[in-house]
Amino acid sequence: MPDSLQFAITNTTDSNEVYAYVSGIAIQHNGQRCLMKANGRDLYFPSSPSTILQPLAEDCAIPLGPSGNTINITIPQIAGGRLWFSVNGKLTFLLNPGPALVEPSVLNPSDPNAHVDFGFCEFTLNNDQLYANISYVDFVPRLPIAISLENADGSVERVAGMGPDGLDRICDALRAQASRDGRPWDKLVVQHEGRSLRALNSTHGNAVGASFDGYFEPYVEKVWQKYRHDTCRIDTQAGPGVLQGRINHKDEFVIGDEAFSKPNTADILGCNSGPFTTGPLATRNAIIPRLAAAFVRSTLLCETEHPSHPRTFFKEDPTNHYARIVHECQKDGKGYAFAYDDVQPDGGDDQSGKVNGGAPTLFRVVVGGRGGGGDEAAPRQQQQSQQQSQPPPIPANKPSMQQQQSGQAAQTPPPIPGGKPAHRGLRGHFNELTQKFL
Repeated sequence: MPDSLQFAITNTTDSNEVYAYVSGIAIQHNGQRCLMKANGRDLYFPSSPSTILQPLAEDCAIPLGPSGNTINITIPQIAGGRLWFSVNGKLTFLLNPGPALVEPSVLNPSDPNAHVDFGFCEFTLNNDQLYANISYVDFVPRLPIAISLENADGSVERVAGMGPDGLDRICDALRAQASRDGRPWDKLVVQHEGRSLRALNSTHGNAVGASFDGYFEPYVEKVWQKYRHDTCRIDTQAGPGVLQGRINHKDEFVIGDEAFSKPNTADILGCNSGPFTTGPLATRNAIIPRLAAAFVRSTLLCETEHPSHPRTFFKEDPTNHYARIVHECQKDGKGYAFAYDDVQPDGGDDQSGKVNGGAPTLFRVVVGGRGGGGDEAAPRQQQQSQQQSQPPPIPANKPSMQQQQSGQAAQTPPPIPGGKPAHRGLRGHFNELTQKFL
């Protein structure tokens, strides 16, 4: 596995003002938080400020050049990395004591990036592999991103992302769903200057007055009624194997020897609270992604074997229509729409929008939604080869308003290792990979 990897980034937007930023944890530099400098060769390690919300000492915006241009940068080993992009304006990163990097937030209306058109993809490059994905776990940006990974054996993995009109299609579908069921899917659409800027995940609905309280509760009751008499089977795809589940006399869903209480809507949308809180028990932690995904996709009433096939997803109401719509509006149907969107049956078609390989030779990112979805050989490339062989960055900090005011930077989880990387969920995947290599 190389100490560094070439990233080829292509601008297919209709703008000549597109910037990239790289943030993460520098594996080769004792796990220091870092950003890549604007020259694309050197790493910037911010020092700790004495007060909160201080500016960076470096301008870390890497210009992509005019539409159609490709630049090459070389990324060192980085855990919990993010490759950010902005159009027609730069992003503002701030520092809190620590140093803690305050990254752009879509939930804080006072954030300096609140009206900036930006998006990101996530990656970890370590001694074992490159793992990368496009993520809609927090929001869908206006700016489409596609990725592809070329491996030493000649194989190529691709995630096509959205077309240039992807966000508009998603927003139209959210509005249509709101008209059908009266739920506030339409309020997830964030507009600026008369056009849709992004769509928030329903997990964050309360930030824009879109409350889904009580949404999944009727479905949970039906699941409990069904499995008082029927038996479900969950394949942990790990050591515990296939476990059977039924409702016991205490009104608990017992799967194997693990008992789960009824989740509420927030538990299901977030996948990380209530009965879906992970802990020290390996078997329970293997059940949680598969059980949570079955609730999000509304497959527990129509199927008894889980994970079930993708053709069974989102077919019954209530369901997570944000996740359904996001998948429908991707060129290839792939992209993380919730934290455990990588759960799939063995041999099934991956839904999660990830690429990974242990012998990578080139990672391509195409911004703008035009072209071959991450697989083009860099159009009109005036390839600025910006060599870099230095350390790597950490996970994403999405500070809320309260965190910014208190000087805390929220640490957004990163990728996982070992076992079945495609079955552990986005949150777990980034966390494990970061912990393993620091």
